[in-house]
Amino acid sequence: MNWITNFSIWIIPSIILLILLTATWKKVATYEMFVEGAKEGVEMSFGIIPYLVGMLVSIKVFRESGAMDFIIETLSPVLSMFYIPAEILPLALIRPLSGNGALGMTSDLIATYGPDSFIGRLASTMQGSTDTTFYVLTVYFGAVGIKKMGDALKVGLAADVIGIIASIIIVRLVFL
Repeated sequence: MNWITNFSIWIIPSIILLILLTATWKKVATYEMFVEGAKEGVEMSFGIIPYLVGMLVSIKVFRESGAMDFIIETLSPVLSMFYIPAEILPLALIRPLSGNGALGMTSDLIATYGPDSFIGRLASTMQGSTDTTFYVLTVYFGAVGIKKMGDALKVGLAADVIGIIASIIIVRLVFL
């Protein structure tokens, strides 16, 4: 093993040890604080479950209703004018909704077209350049009880669109 591997193995335990030593030095009841934080985490988990269930049901309805297939068929001619493969559209549509769904689509695209294909590279780049906006808003805003999330939604979706467009441009410039 080289020194980088050794360093990376010990970094997390070292940080935890540093936190524990600092807390002990400052006479903080570390175990009690840990238990209190765990209680708050469990309470927060129960608080966000309804939001997660609602989001997951919405995603399933969207996919199973045929709406996604209809959107792909409708936009396919327009996408081909800009040399954007229609196969990538489901990933672009599902990525803001579900990280696991998007990862599954990315894996499927890579398995179908190969990791070194244009579609495989584009899917990988798009996966890393966008975020699960609706999931983030649902979990984090729901956890703290924020009801008005319109501006955050607009900014998050704008960032996703920019990430998708940048992915297409960069992969096209670098790999074609």
